Amino acid sequence: MAGEQGGSSGPSPAATPIAGAGRPGEEDGGYDSKCVFCRITHGEETGTELLPCEYEDLVCFRDIRPGAPHHYLVLPKNHTGNCKTLKSEHIPLLERMMAVGKAILQWSKCTNLDDIRMGFHWPPFCSIAHLHLHVLAPASQLGFLSRMIYRLNSYWFITAEQLMERLKAESTTS
Repeated sequence: MAGEQGGSSGPSPAATPIAGAGRPGEEDGGYDSKCVFCRITHGEETGTELLPCEYEDLVCFRDIRPGAPHHYLVLPKNHTGNCKTLKSEHIPLLERMMAVGKAILQWSKCTNLDDIRMGFHWPPFCSIAHLHLHVLAPASQLGFLSRMIYRLNSYWFITAEQLMERLKAESTTS
């Protein structure tokens, strides 16, 4: 795609090494050896290239079955349940995940941040039970199947913004 978007105010993805927190054998409970995403985040799946990420508690990598020219996953290093398990105290985590999603698109020279889709599969439609944000761009180039899988206002996909609204509403009613 064309060059980077000029004058962007989004965070710039700086490569950070993967910290040791949550590694197998540690007491923090943030690692599940049966979870492929836990193994990826801890460098145990050598076939997955981790992309630049400015937060040490998050990782980003390309989806193995891309639904768009740019399709990335952003997830916490420590095992975290699916999006339905999130509470209002997870809002900062969600905000960081969204910031990383936008930053990785800028890093990959995606210039139109108005033509993106970021969201989560809503249970029971999750293939992996480790919280992961899908970042797709350009959304206008999703194929037929991808338009169904990442469909707005469906029972199986919720945008990051919709989830954020849901969590904020929960915090005001609690």
